[in-house]
Amino acid sequence: MVVGAGLAGLSCALHLLGSGRQVTVLESSPTPGGRAGRMRMGEFTVDSGASVLTMPELVADALAAVGAPMPELVKLDPAYRAHFPDGSEISVFSGEDAMADEVRRVAGAREADGYRKLRRWLTELYRVERDSFIGANFDSPLDLVGSRLASLVALGGFGKLGPAIGRYLSDPRLRRLFSFQSLYAGVPPRKALAAYGVIAYMDTIAGVWFPRGGVNAVAQAMADAAENAGASLRFSCRAAWLERIGSRFTAVRTNTGERIACDAVVLTPDLPVSRRLLGFHPKRLVPLQWSPSAVVLHAGVDRTWPMLDHHTIFFGGAWDRTFTEITRSGRLMTDPSLLVTRPTATDPSLAPPGHEVVQVLAPCPNLRTGRIDWPRVGSAYRDELVGVLEKRGLTGFGGSIRIAELVTPADWEAQGLGAGTPFSLAHTFRQTGPFRPRNLVPHVDNAVLAGCGTTPGVGVPPVLISGKLAAQRITGGS
Repeated sequence: MVVGAGLAGLSCALHLLGSGRQVTVLESSPTPGGRAGRMRMGEFTVDSGASVLTMPELVADALAAVGAPMPELVKLDPAYRAHFPDGSEISVFSGEDAMADEVRRVAGAREADGYRKLRRWLTELYRVERDSFIGANFDSPLDLVGSRLASLVALGGFGKLGPAIGRYLSDPRLRRLFSFQSLYAGVPPRKALAAYGVIAYMDTIAGVWFPRGGVNAVAQAMADAAENAGASLRFSCRAAWLERIGSRFTAVRTNTGERIACDAVVLTPDLPVSRRLLGFHPKRLVPLQWSPSAVVLHAGVDRTWPMLDHHTIFFGGAWDRTFTEITRSGRLMTDPSLLVTRPTATDPSLAPPGHEVVQVLAPCPNLRTGRIDWPRVGSAYRDELVGVLEKRGLTGFGGSIRIAELVTPADWEAQGLGAGTPFSLAHTFRQTGPFRPRNLVPHVDNAVLAGCGTTPGVGVPPVLISGKLAAQRITGGS
């Protein structure tokens, strides 16, 4: 039994099916995807969650477990276009020569040489971490000990990311481009472990992709493949509680009162929901630390702007102050840095003719860090974000909106996400690798966790891996 048809649950289901297991998947929503879901706004189709897809070979690996093909993907090159307060603009290309030329154009030959050295370091960092740290089940911190740990120490992986990037690049704009990804892991670059440079590797070297139909098309393809391989997928069906005899769960009870017997269960909801189903709340010497959250404005507009690529970052002038505001002070950004996604740049079918989908992501405090009254503040903050983007070049953005939906931390919390953040637990040192909540459940023989609250962590690649790791716990594979 797999609870949740997000990317982690679907990955787990496919790997279990590939090992010959019978699988039932329960999903409370009417469609698959979880945090890679989809919603309709009139004639517009939008991804309700994840918008950046990296490491598509992990999707291919899950689909290959049942002999299913990959959905159609388009590589985004550039992966991002970044705009800075001084009026400059930098595109991020995954090819070494193309990116070195771009760095040389904006910052000179010395920085271009530094970029090539940084690229080699990020690539080696990923090579060292890929199998032993990102793709491994941990039973004890001692599992870290070995040659791979020594290699990671030698690479400076336990230093801080910001200074590590600074060893190769001196231009502050370039430093931002290769370190802002740590926010995905819930930690400012100056505090994040340098080991999380692997996220920058995934974004800027391995490359960013977009599936036809949106990121949710990946989840739909995985769900279809699982069903074709014999899985029973039950949508609009929520797990209400678990039956337990001794150290084993024997059945899942649904919100409709149905009893579904099982010989193992994989729970993929966020930790608060999973732990409620399990009926336990483990005590920790140090409380769990949650990542910052995000406000997302989904908009259907009747025009576009030349400065918008598929993914466009508008950096504010503040940097360290911004991270202090959203991770410590619990305040909204006073000088916002924003990610704007225009998926219709790659797939026009997501909007009616002559229209575009524009999605604005603004990092913000989670509900534990910032006690913000979102039902009251949300509409005003929406107007503020629109105004910021208009000042930064999206002239007439507010007047172009034909339909919109705003998602705030209060909405994330209503979906069962801890502290009202879609990014789950922060990747602090105490919540990294073997110190992150394990995917095994204490005192239970047949329950496993998957998703971004457990190993290896947050983001599309890690949750796909988490599903595979959970399947390995059940099958005993590797």
